[in-house]
This record gives sequence, C-alpha cells and structure tokens, in this order.
Amino acid sequence: MISLKQLSYALAIEKTLHFKKAAEQCHISQSALSSGLSDLEEKLGVQILERDNKKVLVTDIGKEVLKRAHKIMLEVHELEHLSDRFKPPLSFPLSLGIIPTVAPFILPKLMSELKITHPKSNIAIIEEQTAQLLESLRGGTIDAAVIALPYPCEGLEVLEFWEEDFYWICLKDHKFAHQKHVSSKQVAESNLMLLSEGHCFKDHALDVCDLKHQFPQPDLRASHLNTLIQMVLGNMGNTLIPEIAKEQLTNINSNLRAVHLNEPGPHRRLAFVIRPNYTQKSSILELIEVCKRTLM
Repeated sequence: MISLKQLSYALAIEKTLHFKKAAEQCHISQSALSSGLSDLEEKLGVQILERDNKKVLVTDIGKEVLKRAHKIMLEVHELEHLSDRFKPPLSFPLSLGIIPTVAPFILPKLMSELKITHPKSNIAIIEEQTAQLLESLRGGTIDAAVIALPYPCEGLEVLEFWEEDFYWICLKDHKFAHQKHVSSKQVAESNLMLLSEGHCFKDHALDVCDLKHQFPQPDLRASHLNTLIQMVLGNMGNTLIPEIAKEQLTNINSNLRAVHLNEPGPHRRLAFVIRPNYTQKSSILELIEVCKRTLM
C-alpha cells in the first residue's frame, strides 16, 4: 500500500519543485525522498513528476494524484484533531490569515482583548492577499482566514461578522472636503488612487463606485493603505479606505478629511473562512465574538 509519508514527500516536492528543498522540509535525506517518490510512482503505476538536473515538472496525471493527495492529508489532519471539538475554545494553537486591508486595523484591538479574555491563546498571524490565503486554507497550511466579501469561496464555509462602508480621503482644502457625503461621480473626478492589482479592496471600491471599466491603470503600485494616505498628503490625488481604517489613518492628521461614500451599502462585509468540518470551529466562533466586541 502507499503510505502517508510517500504522499507527504510528493506534496513537498510539488510545493518546492526542488528535491533538496523538499527533503529539508521533510527532515530526511534527498536519497530517501527520491526513493519514497519512486516507490509511490511504482505502486500507483504512473509518473507523477518529470525531473532532470535543472528542473522538476508535475505531469498531467501527477496533478490529479497530488490533488487527491491534498484531500487525503487534510482528512488525516482533521482526524488527528477530532478531539479538539471537545476542548475549550482557543485552548490550542491556531494559524490565522488576514488580508492587508483588515490586519493593521483589527489586530491590535483583537490581540489586546485576547490577552485579557483568553491569556493562554496561541494564534499565529499570516498577512496575505485573499487569493493566497484561500489557497493556503484549502491546502491546510492555515486554519482560517479573515477576508472581505464579496469574493468567491467555493467549497469553504463563510462566517460573516462585520459590515462597513467606504470613506473618500482628501486634503482639508479640497472643494468636496466639507460635504457629509461624496458621490461616485465626484470620486471619479478626484484623481482617485487605489491599491495595486491583487488587492480585493481595489475591486470592491471600483465595483461600489461603478468605475470598473473606466478607472485608468496608474503608475502607482501601492501595497498598503498607509502609502495611499501619504500620497494624499503629498497632494498627488485622493483615495478610498474602509471604515475600520478611518480612525487609525486619518484622525491623527488634521490636514485630512474623511467623507462618507454615498453609495448603497454595506460596501464590503468581513468574514472568517474555514474548511468544511473544521474541528476547531468553536475557536473561530469565539474569535468572531471577540472581533465584534472590539469593533463596536
């Protein structure tokens, strides 16, 4: 029979596309890794990888094998942690991915609250864009992810916990600065600056303002909202930010104004995303309650 070790070797090679790095990741010798992979291919009767001295490629049939191997290893992981269902929430280590337009604005309050309410909690934080987080979640690398909706999450369980609107940020002397609300048409006239491609906040902002097909592709490649705020302060344009970022990004500078975007809301929804049948769901539900308290 094929073994779980052999499957783990194959998955490590798939991840690194490098035998030496995969062997180091599995804490075995390179020869043992190669032998394990060869045994797996022999037992399955297929070639999973093409390899030579320069590169490693996954074959077409290998992709199907590794896809099923991922599912098997996830099931084994959940089986090993089945008893976690009966343990108190947040009493065991947990890895949590959070998108960049949420992490800096929720983590300080969340972690501070957890120190008081759950002092023994052990949460590892990974900050990444939504696509990478969901890939890691499906692959079992992380336990849960905090993302912004709408976003396709097929095959995953979505637990919404917060709704918010967007605010348009400008200098205090801008002609729209003293309005209570700003329209999409006014935003379109304001030299709008947004995050670079890959950040779902950019897509959400363009969708809310109905600017998806008319927003120019600027030279700016900002990866963080704080960078956009500094650009506004430099009189290079204006930007949009989510409500949870407003206090941290704008209230400390008297030269900035935050004007509510006058479009039907909520403009985005925040959610925890987990795998179906995840054994530590009680911990995620507890984190949701803590997040709600800190965001109130």
